[in-house]
Amino acid sequence: MAAPQPLFGLLPAGQPLITTPSSQPSPTSFLYAIPQSTPTNPKPFAHLAVFLLPNITLPPNTAAAIYVAQNPGALASGGDAGFRFLGGVGPGEGERDVQAGGVEEAAGVAARIQELQNQQSQSQSQQQEGAANTGGKQPPPSSQVLAQRIIQNAFNFLSGFSGQVQGGVEVVPLKAFQEWWRKFENKVKVDPSFLEREQD
Repeated sequence: MAAPQPLFGLLPAGQPLITTPSSQPSPTSFLYAIPQSTPTNPKPFAHLAVFLLPNITLPPNTAAAIYVAQNPGALASGGDAGFRFLGGVGPGEGERDVQAGGVEEAAGVAARIQELQNQQSQSQSQQQEGAANTGGKQPPPSSQVLAQRIIQNAFNFLSGFSGQVQGGVEVVPLKAFQEWWRKFENKVKVDPSFLEREQD
């Protein structure tokens, strides 16, 4: 008897594509063991893309719910792997890019085909929990945004000290820059998060 056609592709960053599940506990559930490192890539992966393989369509009104085992070592012994819902793959979902930080030596990923409505309500619950856990706060700005805000702060301060020399070239005295730096350092000491907020 021929092996069933693989449905999903799992691509851990820096590692080869995985299409064959380690086990299939039921006709709609698939388990994948992902080694944390390989001989060619001894570093652990930090991201994992999960997607439907080409020419694969799920049954109508279904999607795949993707889970990661928080205790992957328990999979081998049949213990509680502590699966955590990551998101869905299927109609209108595209691929799922997963942050895999904090995963130990091996990761266990499960894909379960279920009714689209169930998967959508799990996604909504996950989004609500995420908003509750962060208190509705936005993630901190990127390094690029912080750098832009520092430069904007310096420009706003120094523009008041600019003058023109022969030939119409604008200049700013070094003393003005030193004053900006002193004030900027004090501002950071008083309120280290001021750059994380949108500036006027």
